[in-house]
Amino acid sequence: MILRARLDLPLDRDGSVRFLPWIVALMVYLAGLALAGTLVVRDAAMRWDRGLTGTLTVELPAAAGGRNDGAVERALKLLRGTPGVTRADAFDARRTAELLEPWLGKDIDAEDLPLPRLIDVETEPRAGVDLAALGERLAAEVPGARVDDHRRWLDRVLRTALAIEIVAVMVVALVGLAAVLAVIFATRTGLAVHHGIVEVLHLIGARDGYIARQFEWHALRLGIKGGIAGLALAILTLIGIATAATRVGTLEDAVRVLPALSAPASEWALLLLLPVVAGLVAMLTARITVLRALKRLP
Repeated sequence: MILRARLDLPLDRDGSVRFLPWIVALMVYLAGLALAGTLVVRDAAMRWDRGLTGTLTVELPAAAGGRNDGAVERALKLLRGTPGVTRADAFDARRTAELLEPWLGKDIDAEDLPLPRLIDVETEPRAGVDLAALGERLAAEVPGARVDDHRRWLDRVLRTALAIEIVAVMVVALVGLAAVLAVIFATRTGLAVHHGIVEVLHLIGARDGYIARQFEWHALRLGIKGGIAGLALAILTLIGIATAATRVGTLEDAVRVLPALSAPASEWALLLLLPVVAGLVAMLTARITVLRALKRLP
């Protein structure tokens, strides 16, 4: 009903604001992509964090990982006997070859290469395994053994995700500022075009709030209209990116080159609020602009 409120000023026939919905659409489009990027990066970082919590990788030097020296068996025995360790499995030659396949191709024999042997370890997060002590015991049992809890890599990922979120917030803020400036310009132009009518209404006793409502409802309609168009374009763009990210390339199994556009449904719902937010921002900006202009009238 609000969007159909009757206007006593002929603002709908005012050509000076025809560009406003397009500007709002562009602003919402950019804000939607920035917000979607933030949600995707945050969700990916959280999934990596959850996936790596309680996992370790033990690396045995190539010389110690020979077929007959028993280093892997000794390391597995030590790990499986450590309190807090729930699982310890050595990577076989096939699994190692699968890890190297993207770089060396399929026709490789991992057993013929001087590669370190890897052991995948799972721990109970609440058990609080002392990694430093575990590393020392492993090095004593298998010289050159090293324990990696992936924390250094994960910390870099989380810092990168935080930087992306900060940049996205700055983009949204700048986009919002640009939209506000556009609404201010359009509202002032409308006031100038209809200056005579506004002045007469003001002189005959029309309240400032009444005159301001004429412009704010008009700005609300234009803002929501442009916001819906921008959101639709943003959704189409995200669908295109998701399709491209699913499977790309000419490899037999294809390669994922972009993270999946996944996030909780409650967070994706934020995108649907963008047109409403755009309309409310336009409405509030128009109201403040008109009220300030009317205060200067005699």
